[in-house]
Amino acid sequence: MLISEKQHQANLLNAQHSTGPKTPEGKQAVRLNALAWSLRAQTVILPNEDPMDYQQIWEELDAQWQPQDSTERILLEQMVEAQWFLVRAGKNEYVIYETALEIHQRFALLDRVAVQRARLERSFLTSLHALKQQQKERRQSPAEPAKPAQTVPPEQPVEAPIPMPAEPRVPPPPYVMSPAVEIHPLSCAAAATDTR
Repeated sequence: MLISEKQHQANLLNAQHSTGPKTPEGKQAVRLNALAWSLRAQTVILPNEDPMDYQQIWEELDAQWQPQDSTERILLEQMVEAQWFLVRAGKNEYVIYETALEIHQRFALLDRVAVQRARLERSFLTSLHALKQQQKERRQSPAEPAKPAQTVPPEQPVEAPIPMPAEPRVPPPPYVMSPAVEIHPLSCAAAATDTR
């Protein structure tokens, strides 16, 4: 959709009013916004988190799934990140329980964490299924040598299958309507008149 020149100029003027925080305190408050929840965060590990914990998740899943190509590695990375963010969500949930917020504020925050956890679990499972499918297709690819066809040893003659006698063809019976059935009073009751 194209916009008019007048609308374009108005958009440029409005953009000057929302340039983000300007004070050091404001910048400090939003500096980790891109890191908190996003699966495509700029960095996965926050300053207060232990990189070795992340590395442990990576090594365990890598040992279990042993990715063989870049696609499998990307899917494994998505699984690791989803699991890492699930751990973070659990810690955030604990912090929310410990805060001195009013009950309705606490429930609102817990609800947001629950939604985020569901998304992360879905992301993990989606990547897991895709990784399984990718590995299955790789194992079945024609690049691998084909299994030799099983041959019958020469000392055993191959028996021909015994033909089954043909079934006589019977024409289908002509369609016959069932006899009339008495109308059931519950299912065929008269409709109530409209009293609007």
